[in-house]
Amino acid sequence: MKSDRLLSILLLLQTHGQMSASELASRLEVSVRTIFRDVEALSAAGVPVYTERGSKGGIALLPGYRTDVTGLTADEARALFVLVTEQAHADLGLGQAIGSALRKVMVALPAPFRGDADLASKRIMIDPVRWRSSPRPSAVDLGVLQAAVFNDRRLRLRYRHGRDAQVRSYTLDPYGLVSKAGAWYLVADHRGQPMMFRLDRMLSASLLEESVRRRDGVELAAVWDALRQRVDAIPAPVRVVVKVQRSVLARFLRYHEAELTGPAPDLAQAEAEAGSAGERVELVLRFPALRSAEQLLAFGPAVEVVEPAELRDALVRNARQTLALYSDATGD
Repeated sequence: MKSDRLLSILLLLQTHGQMSASELASRLEVSVRTIFRDVEALSAAGVPVYTERGSKGGIALLPGYRTDVTGLTADEARALFVLVTEQAHADLGLGQAIGSALRKVMVALPAPFRGDADLASKRIMIDPVRWRSSPRPSAVDLGVLQAAVFNDRRLRLRYRHGRDAQVRSYTLDPYGLVSKAGAWYLVADHRGQPMMFRLDRMLSASLLEESVRRRDGVELAAVWDALRQRVDAIPAPVRVVVKVQRSVLARFLRYHEAELTGPAPDLAQAEAEAGSAGERVELVLRFPALRSAEQLLAFGPAVEVVEPAELRDALVRNARQTLALYSDATGD
């Protein structure tokens, strides 16, 4: 903490010129006595700082002394202050650190740049989280993944896949962590093949004593880009809204829980409410293609597709074809 404070005093004096001890103490939230001790420490370290007594006195650096902390251009300074919301830093335990770092950069900026940088931080904000969505809580602490990434350790992971809800175990060689659309992903090799794992689908994670075995010359950015392109190449999923009779809800979930976009409804509560005014439960599903969603017809009138209209039309066609087939067979 003291080294941070000494740097802050140096930057403040460099930016504002002469300042009183009380002003420095107020800015840094310490006592005036602490400021004078810090000034003595700076002087002992070779920084040409001096104190003038009297009503117009204060603490200052010798004229012409500067330490080039940033060397930033005006555009670079503005870019630093256009940051995403602090949630990503908070997730990593760096919420306070990012604020402190930006304050230090601000006071170190040349005076002509500070106004634009401050304005950028107030007028532009990037929120990476999608509307009406938030990652589900994970059983795994993000700190465990950070430890594997920063300490170059292998990781043992139990993971529930979204595509089939199957739980599998992996021994992984991590490359790093990526925050995308408000969700954290671990990027790692499994038996030399790149994979990504979403934090809120992790069931357990533990560090191994073994060192990572990353592929030579391969970095996080390149692995993530390849994985992202692989996902982008998959056709966009079809969003399907259905209303399911409570009496068949348990059976419906056995077949389609993996397609749910949110947590599964509570079955006990659904059974307790059966026969009430709300006999159907509305669910939102995602299918890889419209064709694969047509299997919902197997539930007959117990499952009503609300949207999309294209799927309703397809189910009507299938039902009519089935009816025609059996009508021809019976001669009706």
